[in-house]
Amino acid sequence: MQTILDAVLVGQVAPLGAHGKRSAIHKTPVRERVRVGETGIEGDEQCERKHHGGPEKALHHYSFDHYATWREEWIVGASGLERFQTPGAFGENLSTRGIDENDVCVGDVFRIGTAIVQVSQARQPCWKLNLRFSRDDMSRRVQETRRTGWYYRVLEPGEIGAGDAVERLARPHPEWTVARLLRVLYVDRNDRASLEQMATLDTLTASWRNTAAKRLASGEVESWSSRLDTPANG
Repeated sequence: MQTILDAVLVGQVAPLGAHGKRSAIHKTPVRERVRVGETGIEGDEQCERKHHGGPEKALHHYSFDHYATWREEWIVGASGLERFQTPGAFGENLSTRGIDENDVCVGDVFRIGTAIVQVSQARQPCWKLNLRFSRDDMSRRVQETRRTGWYYRVLEPGEIGAGDAVERLARPHPEWTVARLLRVLYVDRNDRASLEQMATLDTLTASWRNTAAKRLASGEVESWSSRLDTPANG
């Protein structure tokens, strides 16, 4: 599989929302080629590093094809529609067309420019999307539609830029699309056979494997409220 990188995007930490929460979710395209290291693109910032960024979330990839669907579904007259005109609305670093969560698998290895990256996990949306789009249910909408995008870890640093090919080099787990991963996490939440596989999926981020293991042990699904619901002072 090969597609073309339409845009590379970076952002800096800035106030977000009425109470000035700090976030770097606003990303804008860069024209020049940029260096990608173990924790992401040089010049790209993340706030609250406990939840954002790091080696397992070095790059966020989002399909621009989803934007048309978001525009079609948006409430007439609601603010935020203008966000769907250009890449960057969802805080993504990489924007392409022609591939989405159904086409990419956990563990897929890609060459982009001179960098080599590997799919590590799907994105788990958080309440900062609510502030970004001025809509209290946006994080839940992203989760429910499972139009989340996915993250890469960087196997080999390099330089990337718009126009580069996104070339798949390896697919160790063809049965584990990002779409399937999201379905197990959010829809078929007690599918024990899938959870058992997920818990031992070697290329999946450890925290996700732990989530599967905890569900198997407890028979309960973890709460998502603190991640999805905007705090009172948000």
